[in-house]
Amino acid sequence: MKNIFIFFLLITQYISGIAQKNEPDSLPAKILNQVTVQGISERQYLPDVQGVNIFSGKKTNVILLNNGEANLPQNVARMMFAKIPGINTWDMDGAGTQLNIGTRGTDSHRCIEMNMRQNGYGTNSDIFGYPENHYTVPMQGVRQVQLVRGSAALQFGSQFGGMMNFVMKEGDSTKAFSLESEQTTGSYNFFNSYNAVGGTVGKVNYYAYYDNRHGDGWRPNAAFNYQSFYANIKYNFSKKGSLSFQFSRMDYRQQIAGGLTDAQFNQNAQQSFRSRNFFSPKINIPSVILNYSVSKRTLLKVTTNGIWGERSSVQFINTPNVMDTVNSTIGSYNPRQVDRDFYTGVTLEGRLLHHYELGRIKATFAGGIRYSDEQTKRRQKGKGTTGSDYDMTVIGQYGIDLVFRTTNYAGFVENMFQLSERFSVTPGLRYEVINSDLTGVINKATFPVSYKGNRVFPLFGMGMQYLVDKNGQLYGNISQAYRPFLYANITPADQLGLIDPNLKDSKGYDIDAGYRGQVSDLLKFDINGFYLFYGDKIGNLTETSSNGSTYQFTTNIGNSVAKGFELYLNLSLLKAAQGNIKNTDVRLFSSVAYTNARYVSGALSNNTDNISLVGNHVEGVPDWINRFGLEFAHKGLSTTIQASYTSQKFNDANNTVFSATGVVGVVPSYTIYDWAINYRFLHQYHISAGINNLANTMYFSRRINMYPGPGILPADGRTMYVTLGFKI
Repeated sequence: MKNIFIFFLLITQYISGIAQKNEPDSLPAKILNQVTVQGISERQYLPDVQGVNIFSGKKTNVILLNNGEANLPQNVARMMFAKIPGINTWDMDGAGTQLNIGTRGTDSHRCIEMNMRQNGYGTNSDIFGYPENHYTVPMQGVRQVQLVRGSAALQFGSQFGGMMNFVMKEGDSTKAFSLESEQTTGSYNFFNSYNAVGGTVGKVNYYAYYDNRHGDGWRPNAAFNYQSFYANIKYNFSKKGSLSFQFSRMDYRQQIAGGLTDAQFNQNAQQSFRSRNFFSPKINIPSVILNYSVSKRTLLKVTTNGIWGERSSVQFINTPNVMDTVNSTIGSYNPRQVDRDFYTGVTLEGRLLHHYELGRIKATFAGGIRYSDEQTKRRQKGKGTTGSDYDMTVIGQYGIDLVFRTTNYAGFVENMFQLSERFSVTPGLRYEVINSDLTGVINKATFPVSYKGNRVFPLFGMGMQYLVDKNGQLYGNISQAYRPFLYANITPADQLGLIDPNLKDSKGYDIDAGYRGQVSDLLKFDINGFYLFYGDKIGNLTETSSNGSTYQFTTNIGNSVAKGFELYLNLSLLKAAQGNIKNTDVRLFSSVAYTNARYVSGALSNNTDNISLVGNHVEGVPDWINRFGLEFAHKGLSTTIQASYTSQKFNDANNTVFSATGVVGVVPSYTIYDWAINYRFLHQYHISAGINNLANTMYFSRRINMYPGPGILPADGRTMYVTLGFKI
């Protein structure tokens, strides 16, 4: 470690010297010390108007990521989003290759019910048919995280969980070249290398990074290799406008350790019985962004982005009580299953914001249009090889071979009326047109599938905001939201399954009311209540045909309601005791969310019977998610110790308590402790470290009946990491 440290010092001083020598200047150069703003980053809410968007009256969150608060090299979600109440995380492993979050009774699996964005454009693989977010950005490249809850549906479209936007870093505006590097090593051969360059030359600002992350994983058979690339060239062609060219790519290959039964987990949570399972997504996202100030009162933003890529897996898929051993009949391992999806899509979004007056009333109008064309080519249930390596070879035909295409047209308007200096009202409307088309075959070309669906529906909403004083505001919002039925919902699993020809998209609404603000710099707070109605949820019922045989019928099974409250407090203990103190602070934060998510109508198949869902817990949703942290900052040092509590939950709508295979059952409550520290020195350097799961708690946050299980998916035990970095 000492030699590495000395090497870093020599290299950075050498590069710094070259950068200084290469900057021509007719005046004598005077090198100033780099100014670094220290302290504990605060979670805040978005302003009433930002860019071309209106956020007045909406439940919003903004967080700035800091090495002293969270483990950024491994994208540990429970730490990164600790100050946003109600973020439900799925801790699958410590690789950080997937982000799994949900809110207010929605599914956390790969953010499938979130509208995920980067710099304002979407990153979900196929938002209307297969909306899992395979793209995972390295958090070291993120400047700011923005979250808008259910009210985001009007401005951003399909979702119940909200819109999360990652605002990426930009190049330093004060120099032509800057270099940033962080090298992290950790438990189980974990290593992450993040390297970025940026700067401003004339009218051009640029920033680019490359990140590589690999390791063996906490469990056997869990090795991974992740890489990500991002580049942004921003051309400020005048004082009024800029044009940005961006390109993002992420790909990784991960060995999947598989699921466990309850008995296996209790015996040894770290064990694995799958060595031949692999998963690998590749996602590319090019984009062009035009920002233009038409006048002092009018802003225009036009974004064009594409997405193309794939997700591939080869697995021996069976419940964890079935061992993957040599089949004596064929003299080898059993063939694995090969599944592949290929995504292509293009989206164009234009947004306009205009300030105006109606008599004495000040008003702000925001409107926009969206066009997207997305296609997913799905090939599943292919007979793979009997080998043990990553091999996508298929013997014969795929069992499922389908092509899905969705075209979407949408428009929205919102208008903020400032009825007084303190009170504003913001009504809004979104209009959606969705045209879907499905063709292909299942069961190796023996069962053709065809579907065409055109749906048109509006969404309405209204927000209100009242400024109690300069440091506090009351806010409230009601907005409709929806979730289109997925491709899997209109594709029968086999010839015995039938799809309801009148299948409807899930629709509902979200209500928010809260009070937020601060008491000087002593206390910052946000408390709100919410009510989310999720109607026409989709599932399977057991039906009996005229000849007496039973079959699975996919239809709208019922409605659910999630209601509760979210509380955030951040108190300066040092300032409360000693008054205004510079450069030093001790803060205590509390992020508490109670979510009562229950079915209020409907039934669901349970083998050959249909079971009423009324009163059942919504699957995957705990009643309580509480996170508490103690933070200390002094000059160049910042450190955080955090406790995260999640109450028990069920992983199926029937609320099954136990199954011998581990596929369904209770997910017990758990408490996890994490610690992070960051120290900056010599202006340019910093060293970070931390311990995840400090108490080495054996726990899991997910059972699953599909990839990457089936069964219990254990979370990581205690792991450690250390980072050495610089920025010049």
